[in-house]
Amino acid sequence: MEGLAMLRQLIGQLQDLLHLYGSPPPPLPPSSPFHLLHLHQLPHPFYDHHRRWCFPNINETSAEDYYSLVMAAGKSGNCKMLEPFKPPPSKRSRKERNRGKLPGSTPASEVMDQEIWKEFPEDLFEAVIARLPIATFFRFRSVCRKWNSLLESQSFSHHCAEIPQANPWFYTITHENMNVGAMYDPSTKKWHHPTISFLPAKMIALPVASVGGLVCFLDIGHRNFYVCNPLTQSFKELPARSVKVWSRVAVGMTLNGNSTDEGYKILWVGCDGEYEVYDSVKNSWSRPGSMPSNIKLPLSLNFRSQAISIDSTLYFMHSDPEGIVSYNMVSGVWKQFIIPAPIHLSDHTLAECEGRIMLVGLLTKNAATCVCIWELQKMTLLWKEVDRMPNIWCLEFYGKHVRMSCLGNKGLFMLSLRSRQMNRLVTYNVMSREWMKVPGCVLPRGRKRQWIACGTAFHPCLTATA
Repeated sequence: MEGLAMLRQLIGQLQDLLHLYGSPPPPLPPSSPFHLLHLHQLPHPFYDHHRRWCFPNINETSAEDYYSLVMAAGKSGNCKMLEPFKPPPSKRSRKERNRGKLPGSTPASEVMDQEIWKEFPEDLFEAVIARLPIATFFRFRSVCRKWNSLLESQSFSHHCAEIPQANPWFYTITHENMNVGAMYDPSTKKWHHPTISFLPAKMIALPVASVGGLVCFLDIGHRNFYVCNPLTQSFKELPARSVKVWSRVAVGMTLNGNSTDEGYKILWVGCDGEYEVYDSVKNSWSRPGSMPSNIKLPLSLNFRSQAISIDSTLYFMHSDPEGIVSYNMVSGVWKQFIIPAPIHLSDHTLAECEGRIMLVGLLTKNAATCVCIWELQKMTLLWKEVDRMPNIWCLEFYGKHVRMSCLGNKGLFMLSLRSRQMNRLVTYNVMSREWMKVPGCVLPRGRKRQWIACGTAFHPCLTATA
């Protein structure tokens, strides 16, 4: 009787499922044990578009007959438990289809055919390489000699010139390793540690200016200037100058045209008003004249007094009287602008963004300190505050003697904020008005966070040559 009860329960479940999802089962072969069951179709009054199936009356037949019938069907494999109803599979997105794939795995159908790719046009190949992220360059050079030689290709240089300039990188020097540089890429938020092989091991060469992908270094010990492309290690030591240069100088750079192929100029100016200009085309220093008498001396300058360049004009901060001093590298004309500085201002630096003159500095009142951004109004020659650091960040400075230095002032600023208990690096994007914290600078195979001493912003360029 137990077998009969189980059989009734099974057939009852089959009937319920067929009532709910009823579509006829496939016809069974004559050899099947279930073929003995006399199944016939009956129209259903409500669902005549579905075919219903009737089962024989178990009560009219002995349990032993059906028990043997079910056992025989089980042995033949024709009797299987019905699976619950499953809805038709929905179309999955590409992201979902790729979720289970391992990174870097490539289906067999997507393997690059060497017979096709070896015929890839050379000029199109250079155009693709020129649009790769700059950070991939460090792996790119080591692929083969052909790829490495692209850096000297004139056509590749033209392709690179067509790419709009992205955010600048930052070349910095740390207190612990003054002769080792650290470059920060804000797009990937990663530090790179290039080996500047041309500098002697014990030389302290500080980055003081940049233009067109080149960085100008000043050797504090020997008062020599060097120009280098930190990405390609293209390097040149500039000739000796007629005037001894000490640390109390400011340095600026401009391009003669749109790229370093047309040459560049470097200006250094001292506190006493002496200055010289280097022309890379002539590979020599010159003294175009003397500073006009209407510019009050001495100038409050040092190697951290970063100049800004707009077109062919360099701008420097002037403290007494407060304002800006400018020098046009084409006409050789000096100008002075009297511009009162904002009150309670300290550690301020000139900056620029798309031709606009900006000012970044610390605003301190009582125990509160905040980083503020100003823009120079050309009509009134007054500073207008345009942004300041979020208040929740400034709370960390409360009651602390904070000092700030600007490590990059070309549209994207990098600021070093430090005190006895704190060392913070942040970036500020003038266009998006976005403040971002910079991850700590740690040397390869090291754990200790490095303190940034000084630095400059530069636009990375693979084809810039010193």
